[in-house]
Amino acid sequence: MHRNAARRRPAHPIRPARPARPVRPARPAAGRGRLVAGCIAVAAVLGLSACGTASGALKPTTAAATPGSASPQQQPTGTAASTTAPATGSDGATGSGPAAPSAAAKPGASSAPGTPGTSGTSSTSSAQAQPSATARTTSPAATPATTPATGTPAPPPSHPGTATKVIGSTASGGRTVALTFDDGPGPATGQILDLLAQYHVKATFCEIGQNAAANPALVKRVVAEGHRLCDHSVHHPQPFEKLSHDKAVYEIGAAHDMIVKAGGPGTEVSWFRAPGGGFDADNEHIAAGLGMSSLGWSVDPRDWARPGVPAIVSTVQQQLKPGGVILMHDGGGDRSQTVAALKQLLPWLVAQGYTFDLPAA
Repeated sequence: MHRNAARRRPAHPIRPARPARPVRPARPAAGRGRLVAGCIAVAAVLGLSACGTASGALKPTTAAATPGSASPQQQPTGTAASTTAPATGSDGATGSGPAAPSAAAKPGASSAPGTPGTSGTSSTSSAQAQPSATARTTSPAATPATTPATGTPAPPPSHPGTATKVIGSTASGGRTVALTFDDGPGPATGQILDLLAQYHVKATFCEIGQNAAANPALVKRVVAEGHRLCDHSVHHPQPFEKLSHDKAVYEIGAAHDMIVKAGGPGTEVSWFRAPGGGFDADNEHIAAGLGMSSLGWSVDPRDWARPGVPAIVSTVQQQLKPGGVILMHDGGGDRSQTVAALKQLLPWLVAQGYTFDLPAA
């Protein structure tokens, strides 16, 4: 026992634990900041973006890689991007065509003649009074021309209101009568001229422009035999007083020119009679601008409706007063009843002591 115990090795002593390695302090942030600042400085000089990769390599910017494109970062703050108006007939982003330019978009341009209530001048908006930081690009289609066509006279301005100067009496007054015939020249015009010549009567023919252009020989005969001419529009549209100003200008002015051309040099058109009596201040003014008075009537036997010869004759006899203007028709349809009624009325008028006159002017 004692011998074995002596041979046993003594137990190894427990070694003390190694002390923990000290933690190295982190590099100061200032050093990394200086590195980043240096990268940015180099990038600014070379036109490159700031460092963005783990290795610190410099990348070119997207804008530099795509010439002509602009990123939101490259657009200066406070300036508006320029825009281009869509061409005529194309659709914009919203699906609608280009908007009509406002009056402010045409400084100094006058309003189109013939528009009631316009002064001929335009005001400039406050937005245009202040110059923009960037010019806007506008297509030629967005800026209408303001120069009128060479040689084209401006139509007279409109005059809204009610008619006030329509003539319904003879020039001399007293026991006189004026005969007027509408809607020709037509097939009955020659027969009526023959009857008037038989009684030495001078009448007034209110002619449709297109009928005058189609029958110039009859227009020349009317003039040659001493009768007078009256403008009754180009197409006889009704209600005439509801026409737009520009349409009325055409109907009156073009008919006047057609009648004058059909009648030949020296032809005069002294009156204008609105179809259906649709006078208003506007068409009166248009006619006056062409040297024509507005001609109405005081007796209407409605011969155009062909009520029968007795009805036409009796209506004239009942409605006629001294100085009256009788409305009849030589065109626009079958006027055989008118011719037959006139054969009775002419001798009756003479028997009643009437003399024949022209309308007042």
